[in-house]
Amino acid sequence: MTQNIGVDPQSAFARYLQIADRLPRTAAGGLAETGVFTDLAARFDLILFDAYGVLNVGETAIPGATDTIAALRAAGKAVGVVSNSAAYPKAHMMARYARLGFDFSASEVTTSREALTAHIAGLPCRWGVMINPAVDLGELATLNTTVLGDDAESYDAQDGFLLVGADGWTDRRQTLLEASLKRAPRPVLVGNPDLVAPRETGLSREPGWFAHRLADRTGVMPVFLGKPFGQVFDIALGRFNRALRPERVLMVGDTLHTDILGGAQAGFATALVTGYGALTGLDVTDAIAQAGLSPDFIVPNI
Repeated sequence: MTQNIGVDPQSAFARYLQIADRLPRTAAGGLAETGVFTDLAARFDLILFDAYGVLNVGETAIPGATDTIAALRAAGKAVGVVSNSAAYPKAHMMARYARLGFDFSASEVTTSREALTAHIAGLPCRWGVMINPAVDLGELATLNTTVLGDDAESYDAQDGFLLVGADGWTDRRQTLLEASLKRAPRPVLVGNPDLVAPRETGLSREPGWFAHRLADRTGVMPVFLGKPFGQVFDIALGRFNRALRPERVLMVGDTLHTDILGGAQAGFATALVTGYGALTGLDVTDAIAQAGLSPDFIVPNI
């Protein structure tokens, strides 16, 4: 299976603008401050990082990221990850972080997949799953699931759909899903609301990309479990100190409409990383103005 590579940053950003009305609303923010990331982060007690575009690009660590995490720990800061990565069980992610040189514990990492499984806990349902069939389903295997493929009849047999990983997802399968939903609307739950993610060879289309396409074409409005929506931030904060005031938390990410919007609606301060992620090559000032979303800080990298 291969990633759905081929979206350029300008097209991805334009698509985020098109679907902005489906995202949480928050204040636009003010003028962003720039500076050395570790100096800015020193003002906060808990620093939460996005993964793709901030800590890593695909399977490659961003230079200096592991040193920054170590420096924050040495300064007595709590650190964590809030990621819209839903395609793999958490153990797979933890092994990747270790391989890339990060020392995060499982309790410091919160994923949109965890928000998804919490949302559907106890629901008796036949779920059709968008996921690479070669991947271990992990906890999803405990559900009544069918991995969606090229069999048209299997789509109509499902009570609902889980969009968790777009690796290997094809236009044919998307068409089958949309046709089935037109015949009989059913719930669609999205474990990764991202439209795109930075990979070594470009931006890949993620489940959010396909979820918004089916909403446009079928009228079925998916339920999104992940940034910028609140459930994943609630889970993350609960793993640290719930008494911590939101303004003492810094959310660090590369995407205005997921990391910055999500952090802001949770009441956190936000830092936009511009060097490696979804806005690479764009005029960041112009992007902020178009989106109406201003981070508190802008840094090239961490």
